[in-house]
Amino acid sequence: MNRKWLAITLSCSIVTGASGVYVGSSSLFDSDTEEGSQSHEESFELSESLQKVQRAYDLISSGYVEEVPKQELVEGAIQGMISALDDPYSVYMDEETTKQFSDTLESEFEGIGAEISKIEGKIYIISPFKNSPAESAGLKPNDEVLEVDGKSVSGMDLYDVTMMIRGEKGSVVNLLIKREGMNKPLEIPVERAEIPNETVFSKTFEKNGKTIGYIEITSFSKNTAQDFHKQLESLEEKEIEGLLLDVRGNPGGLLDSVQHILRDLVTNNKPYVQIEERTGKKLQYYTELKKSKEYPIALLIDKGSASASEILAAALKEVEGYTLVGEKTFGKGTVQQAVSMGDGSNIKLTLYKWLTPNGNWIHGKGIEPNIEMKQPDFYRTHPIQLEEPLKKDMNDEHVKNAQIILESLGLQPGRVDGYFSHKTEIAVKAFQQMNGMPMSGVIDSSTAAAMEKAVLDKIKDPRYDLQLQTALNIIAKKK
Repeated sequence: MNRKWLAITLSCSIVTGASGVYVGSSSLFDSDTEEGSQSHEESFELSESLQKVQRAYDLISSGYVEEVPKQELVEGAIQGMISALDDPYSVYMDEETTKQFSDTLESEFEGIGAEISKIEGKIYIISPFKNSPAESAGLKPNDEVLEVDGKSVSGMDLYDVTMMIRGEKGSVVNLLIKREGMNKPLEIPVERAEIPNETVFSKTFEKNGKTIGYIEITSFSKNTAQDFHKQLESLEEKEIEGLLLDVRGNPGGLLDSVQHILRDLVTNNKPYVQIEERTGKKLQYYTELKKSKEYPIALLIDKGSASASEILAAALKEVEGYTLVGEKTFGKGTVQQAVSMGDGSNIKLTLYKWLTPNGNWIHGKGIEPNIEMKQPDFYRTHPIQLEEPLKKDMNDEHVKNAQIILESLGLQPGRVDGYFSHKTEIAVKAFQQMNGMPMSGVIDSSTAAAMEKAVLDKIKDPRYDLQLQTALNIIAKKK
């Protein structure tokens, strides 16, 4: 039996935003794959199994104490088969969910702008999008979602959680978040907005007398490759002497996008990716590029870099030997095919592994940077949760968070262990004076909001981005 490949997904997860690597209606493979026909024995076993399913369907539809819509039984049977796989990347999407999923990759959508995934039965934030409501609200990679609008998400399907989080712009969704290092969960309200699908941002930096181009890719969507080519050409017209790519917090997207970008960056010395079937057969994919760029290239990665971002990172590292700076990536190494069920619904099923150019499977492991570099502590601060104003002699994790913020702003809280000392009080008064606020020395809601804004502004300032500055220095030193 011949089987036509309809679509391939290397999806990290699903979203309130975009998802992993998705190819839509295009095909990774241009030719059919010969699967062979089922044996008579296999066909008989299948027939027997389906008869059992049919009997269950007839029993429930005719004998259950309440009438159940037949379509719900069919949908439930499919969901049951998918659930039996125990694979968060294999999912069934009804017609509405399929449309919403496609919209996140091809156009603007309304939501909070964050990638979420189900890992070992728990729902996690993989990455908030750049300049999104999720980022502004303080959501961070590896935040575990416990509740959405007061409802526990324990045991829920990933898509159901996604639909709870998404909603009309201007409305607010309240998330209860468990964060590493915090004893108590955080309550984070996020106002939904229209999330534009702008995914490529570029500029130049001057370092050691050299002009270095910088391109940030926040996800791989429909127009990402086209925008990347345009912005790279624009940078090259400025005669850049190096290029820094940034996929930190990039959860993935369309496979076609990363393929087209790689064709500009890696030569055909090795395959830029390998796809392995369950039989062990490997399919290798090469670019047609014969000569590397004349300028040095480096890549920024972190634990929010997943799926398509990891394909990019592995190719740059293993084919060209370019330097990766930052933290180990997420670790998503399986491939999904999205198949239409004919009625607008869709099954996205894990069919393959993807391997790096050297044949490594990074699933659950991630890709190690050449140079590991963590950001300063203030990058890991979080919204100051106030059950009551923070004041002298209090001692808890909220005080510790505030102390880290004060220290990052150049003030001297005296300690960062959570005890609100006299020196911490003086630091709070200094902050309040600098911002034209009453010098109470107490962190109330207005002071907390001002502190959060100040540290967020600093996080966005490239001068304090240690990973960025390290990568720029590496490029600037290369000839």
